[in-house]
Order: sequence, then C-alpha cells, then structure tokens
Amino acid sequence: MSEAAEKDLYAVLGASSSDSVHQLKHRYQQLALQYHPDRLRGERSLEVESGVKKFLEVDAAWRILRDQNTRRQYDLQRRAQELKQDLPVDSTVYLEDMTWDQDEGVHSYSCRCGGGYIVSGAEVEEETKRRQQDDIEEEEHIGMIVCCDTCSLSVYVTWSLHTKTQMLKCQ
Repeated sequence: MSEAAEKDLYAVLGASSSDSVHQLKHRYQQLALQYHPDRLRGERSLEVESGVKKFLEVDAAWRILRDQNTRRQYDLQRRAQELKQDLPVDSTVYLEDMTWDQDEGVHSYSCRCGGGYIVSGAEVEEETKRRQQDDIEEEEHIGMIVCCDTCSLSVYVTWSLHTKTQMLKCQ
C-alpha cells in the first residue's frame, strides 16, 4: 500500500473520497471496460501498453478502495501525508533575533500583519533534545515552522545546538 499512498487512488478512478462504494464500483467498471486489454486488440502497441498500464492502475485502486478496512487505512495514510506537507514559509527567523519573555517563557517575533510568531522555550528545548537523540552534528542548524497568531503566514525558526546551549545558560 506504500505505492498507493503516493498516488491518489480516488483520482485514478475519477472519483472523490466522499463517493460511496457503489459510486466507486461504477467508476471502476467504466474504466475497466474502457482499458481492458481485450478491448485494445488491434490498437497500436504503444496504445495497448498504455491501456494495460492504466487498467492495472485502476484495478489496484479498486482493490484497496472496495474494502472498508483497506479504504479506511488508505484514507488515514492520505490524511497523514497531507498533514506532513510543508507549510508555505514566508521567511527564516533566527531564534537569537526573537524577543525572549522570561515571565511567559516564550520567544516572540512580530509578523508584518501586526500579529506575532510565538514559540515557547519548552518547545525549543524539546526539539533540541529530540534532535540530539538523533545524533546530529553540533554545528547543524535545527528548527521548526511557526505560524502567525493572526494571519496565515509562517516562518522557519532556526538555531544551532551550540547557540541554544549558550542561550539556556544565560537564561
């Protein structure tokens, strides 16, 4: 199913994720008839090859989407992939350039809309520890995407492990 996660199986069938199994079956049957190798006899070899490839793709999509359990699993993988996709990043902000609020325990940076980007010291600490456990090199910069609290812009907040260690000692 890993290959299936790369392709949108609903698009392969010309359907949407909200379609019922009956609707998916109807689309599958239409496409299977259209691209079935027996119907493509007499066509040029490139058209037959392309048709067979499409038929196999349609058949593979139907095998996953026809069963309630495999469809649910596919939908969960699809949703997880959507959530993993990178947010559009407006700019990069260095943690050292952000304002530290000792009382609140947060780093903040003003957005051009008038709102702000806020990342807690605990989030920075947690990400730093996680990356240290992954055995990354000391000089490598790490960071996270932070969304504005007012608009849809986001920034990539970055720091080096060495810099972060020094900042923690100063605070």
